[in-house]
Amino acid sequence: MSIMPLEQRGLTTSRLVLGCMGLGGDWNQAYSTKEDILKAEIAIDTALANGITMFDHADIYSMGKAESIFGEILSSRPELRENIVLQSKCGIRFGDENNPHRYDFSKTHILKSVDGILNRLNTDYLDILLLHRPDPLIEPEEVAEAFEELKKSGKVRNFGVSNMSAAQIKFLNSYSSAPMVINQLHMSLKRIDWLEQGILINQKAGTSVNFPDGTIEYCRSAGVQIQAWASLANGIYSGRTMDNLSESDLAVRELVVKLANEKETSAEAIVLGWLMRHPAMIQPIIGTTNPERIQNCKDAIKQAEQMTREEWYSLYTASRGNKIP
Repeated sequence: MSIMPLEQRGLTTSRLVLGCMGLGGDWNQAYSTKEDILKAEIAIDTALANGITMFDHADIYSMGKAESIFGEILSSRPELRENIVLQSKCGIRFGDENNPHRYDFSKTHILKSVDGILNRLNTDYLDILLLHRPDPLIEPEEVAEAFEELKKSGKVRNFGVSNMSAAQIKFLNSYSSAPMVINQLHMSLKRIDWLEQGILINQKAGTSVNFPDGTIEYCRSAGVQIQAWASLANGIYSGRTMDNLSESDLAVRELVVKLANEKETSAEAIVLGWLMRHPAMIQPIIGTTNPERIQNCKDAIKQAEQMTREEWYSLYTASRGNKIP
């Protein structure tokens, strides 16, 4: 298989990422409990034991508590920092009694957000900072100035985006001296509209394709690492009990289980391996904190390497509801 774009840029990291959105307890202002801290430590240690050395945060996760708990663990085990890759995101601002939910890519907010992130994580630097979804009021000059300051100060080493199109990434790159190295997108065996570009509308959802034409191709040609959030499809193909699943979801789940049994592996490894089989070298973000499910993901790299075209297309066709473009 090819080398991940991040590795081509000198960022040595794991093929899988542990998403830390589930750390810290509930999304409120209550303090994290001892149980929350223990849960986070078990998840982190399980990830490390299975070769996962990259961790994905955002300043909003659990209202900042996800980063704070991770920071407590780093503080007690400082030797971990140089052996992991830390990324976080900023730009989303929640609404309150005085203000609406909004996005904020202003220079002031970016710089303030990074200081908060570093303080909560108990670290001097981020390996990567991502802009968290597009801000319609973006002033690219301000973003470029913020990135320049953060780079010069050593607070952030690399930059990226989430949920952006090729045009939006090119727009940012035209102003910033630091190229965007990551684009984090909603992709899974269930969320397949990224494969439908230029083919047809997503007939299952009855809506237009949400990925503008050329986003995946641009990232591949420009060396932008594609990361997939919600890559496990909320567990619906790997054991989660849900009512009212569609016929295509039931068909995919049946096929995933069949392949997992044949290959003596886990359903999670098949679901992730399907994503990773794509030549874009997609890097899945695992959103679970369940140690058993994290362990189950370990075999995904092997499954990606061994998955045939026929197996890949069988899963793809099942997810599309057997509609051939």
